[in-house]
Amino acid sequence: MRLSLYCIGRVSENWLRSGVDDYAGRIRRYLPLTEHALKEEKPGRKPDPRLIRSKEGERLLARLPEAATVVVLDENGRGLSSEDLAEMLGRQMLEGTGEVALVIGGAYGLNDAVKERADLLLSLSAMTLTHQMARLLLFEQLYRGLTIVRNEPYHNR
Repeated sequence: MRLSLYCIGRVSENWLRSGVDDYAGRIRRYLPLTEHALKEEKPGRKPDPRLIRSKEGERLLARLPEAATVVVLDENGRGLSSEDLAEMLGRQMLEGTGEVALVIGGAYGLNDAVKERADLLLSLSAMTLTHQMARLLLFEQLYRGLTIVRNEPYHNR
């Protein structure tokens, strides 16, 4: 199984990029991981969030592999414990598709078409997170989940 991240925009803050790179490297010890950062839509003088979500959503949908299991991060998605995420990863590794595509929207979120493509809508928190911070938190949780699957000591339970 391999993991692919499809997200709108790049990580611009050095401290976040450092954390993302660190956890991406840790994840790659277990599974192949690729990151696909798609261009953010320019908001213009009077931003139209619906139009921005639509254009960014079209780009995301065009890139998502048809056969992949798609996990879309959404504030209204299902909250999973670290153990539940580990169980889902383990199940995917044994029985699932060859690829899990993880999707993070941009500053204005995701349009409904992207959410409808999801096999799982996943919430990292009930609080609003920047899409850059969401990437770091997602990678940390993926790494944690993989260590749980392998029964390694990172997760203290």
